Amino acid sequence: MVVQRKMTKKFLEDAYAGESQAHMRYLIFADVAEKEGFPNIAKLFRAIAFAELVHARNHYEALGNVKDTVENLQVAIDGETFEVEEMYPVYNNTAKLQGENEAVRSTHYALEAEKIHAELYKKAKELAEQKKDMEVKKVYICPVCGYTVIDEAPEYCPVCGAPREKFVVFE
Repeated sequence: MVVQRKMTKKFLEDAYAGESQAHMRYLIFADVAEKEGFPNIAKLFRAIAFAELVHARNHYEALGNVKDTVENLQVAIDGETFEVEEMYPVYNNTAKLQGENEAVRSTHYALEAEKIHAELYKKAKELAEQKKDMEVKKVYICPVCGYTVIDEAPEYCPVCGAPREKFVVFE
């Protein structure tokens, strides 16, 4: 059953946003703790990040937002397209106008990666509509900018210049 009343829906949407942000924040904190030599604190952050993911998933499902793969891919395409066409260009221009160089860099990196993500999701959706899965051996993600490529990483990231050895591989 999907939540119907406006107030409950708004509260669940807010809770989903908060839990999602906590999940990401704790994963980032875990990386910092790990680098600083606190492996057990990193473990605690990662474990609680997973709990926050569970909460976010429960809220998202209660809102009726989890559909079949084709519908989920369309939601992903819509989100990536919004980021590419509207959100990041405005954010990046504002950061430039205000001389916020770190924000200019981070929004540029995100914009370039989101373009690729939208295209990958479009290809995946076409295949899913035909009841076919993608043929993907590996997905490579640049850990600096999020550039994404399937099957073989470039020698250097075309967005930020990070070397191939730095790419994170998803098999």
